Amino acid sequence: MLRDTFDEAAELYDRARPRYPTALVDELAGRVGLGPGVRVLEIGPGTGQLTVPLARLGCDVTAVELGPALAAVARRNLRGFPRARVEVAEFERWPLPRDPFDVVVCATAFHWIDPAVRVVKAARALGPDGVLALVTTHHVAGGSTDFFARVQACYERWDPATPPGLRASDEADVATDTGELERWGRVTSYRFAQEITYSTREYIDVLLTYSGHRALDAPARRGLLGCVEELIETRHAGSVTKRYLHELLLTRRASDGDR
Repeated sequence: MLRDTFDEAAELYDRARPRYPTALVDELAGRVGLGPGVRVLEIGPGTGQLTVPLARLGCDVTAVELGPALAAVARRNLRGFPRARVEVAEFERWPLPRDPFDVVVCATAFHWIDPAVRVVKAARALGPDGVLALVTTHHVAGGSTDFFARVQACYERWDPATPPGLRASDEADVATDTGELERWGRVTSYRFAQEITYSTREYIDVLLTYSGHRALDAPARRGLLGCVEELIETRHAGSVTKRYLHELLLTRRASDGDR
């Protein structure tokens, strides 16, 4: 499965993947009341990109990670936080503890969980006033726009699944489909953009953490990454800027009168 490919590059994932904007973490903390003693379940923490900020707030964090190598790096990153622990398990099969959680969080990983299970099981993990908090990440237009237009030729040459003329969407046109969440509760959404400038090597490292790139056969992957590297070095002076849009979706259980 594609979701298993991340564990093959746990150290690279930890080094290359962007952290979440401070404003997003602050919004989450303020909206759901994160702090000491708050019980948080995190699904798919990776190497702790959001787990560490949650632990810094003093929360009691249980993070359930599918990949043992990713979990090992997450534990290392959380060594200074004794109230945070990482379990290696497939969330779909992980036995829920008896005591409910105040918040269930999943950052840029919910789409990997079985749709038949994810919302239902997350809801079962929560107490009556609990909140399901999801972070979704979109690659949107912005940053080095000329580069992202030119680089499509590399993808069209080396990745046969690339649609011709593909371009990133404007963030105003991007939104996560919340229909699945709305069947369970009331959803509120908050949006946070960030731009990150990468050197050539840093950008190649980021690409190597994406499941689609890792799934390419070795010759195609080498060809694609070589094409991208040459483009950055020869046409963009050795660096590119990428724009991300993060959506924070908070879902609270709807009362009978709200349904």
